[in-house]
Amino acid sequence: MSISDTALQQRVVKLGKHACARARDSKVYQLPLWPEPARGIPNPVLRGALFAAVQGKNRAVFQRELLSCQKGLQIRFTGIQLDQSDLDVWEQGLHLARLHPLGTRCEFSAYSFLKALGRKTGKSEHEWLKNSFARLMGCGVELTDQLEHKTYGGSLLEFMRDDLSGLYVVIFNPKILTFYEGGWTAIDWQDRQRLRGKPLALWLHGYLASHAKPYPIKIDTIRAFSGSSNKQIDGFKRSLVSALNELQKIGFILGFDFEGDTVIINKPPTPSQQRFLFSQ
Repeated sequence: MSISDTALQQRVVKLGKHACARARDSKVYQLPLWPEPARGIPNPVLRGALFAAVQGKNRAVFQRELLSCQKGLQIRFTGIQLDQSDLDVWEQGLHLARLHPLGTRCEFSAYSFLKALGRKTGKSEHEWLKNSFARLMGCGVELTDQLEHKTYGGSLLEFMRDDLSGLYVVIFNPKILTFYEGGWTAIDWQDRQRLRGKPLALWLHGYLASHAKPYPIKIDTIRAFSGSSNKQIDGFKRSLVSALNELQKIGFILGFDFEGDTVIINKPPTPSQQRFLFSQ
């Protein structure tokens, strides 16, 4: 083989590597296609204090704060604390984005978005939505899978807004799929609407929905995982009883009982969870 042939071969190999890299970069990333009445949420998000059970007026500000969450995960958070109403906004954004490849433009009007959230559409609600998008855009989340020793770091979304028309464009980073690799849960959207304004009931609804068969859990563990600002265990237990009664009222759980510092919750599995339990 001549020198020129060798150089040509090396050039072909190099071009091939560039082509493979471009193919990887052009891969289409898409969220799972859950049904319209549901909202598909990654389990790591539902099993920790990323979206806390707090009232908006009690938000804290964090700098790489280590949030409580289920074993096997680690979540560090920088920014203004997110609450369950922010989770509603994030859920609805993901719901619209599931129909598009991630990284592409997902357009909607503020009016239609607020209506989908079951909210009013006046000026104060538009300002509330702007603030929620700003919190989701401005935060830094570091989600670590401790078994795989891999971390996702970034904000929860990006957006653009036309202030004259009220049109939004929201973009999710394809790396957001990292959250879904730990499994995801189809959350009943109607249930969340019925629990609006009840932060702990909303948090418990998501946490319990992500488990096919909830195991007995300590009251203090729920307090930590939910990000509650209630430091008194007796006061938190009263809030917990009230939240569980709300879940029983809408038929999400069948009942609950306390054994010392532990709560045992009777939740019927969904049909898909029932099939999962049967296969074990």
